Amino acid sequence: MVRAKTVIRNLTGLHLRPAGALCNKALLYKSRIQFVAGSATANAKSVLSVLGACVKCGDEIEFICDGEDEEEALKAMLDAVSGGLGE
Repeated sequence: MVRAKTVIRNLTGLHLRPAGALCNKALLYKSRIQFVAGSATANAKSVLSVLGACVKCGDEIEFICDGEDEEEALKAMLDAVSGGLGE
């Protein structure tokens, strides 16, 4: 299991479009990918779960990846967030 923290920079947080981009990226990996935002834990492979975490601009989230490609998955999640998730 690997984990790392990052900060959401999207001005509108993780609304539908960036949540979808995050999920699409997460679905490329076999590992279980979750993130913790405040008191919420979300499955990064589920748009509804990501939206339910109510992540806003400036919120710190911690990705937790567990599985055979966990290192690659974690790097991809961090890169996706730092790249703005398509926005």
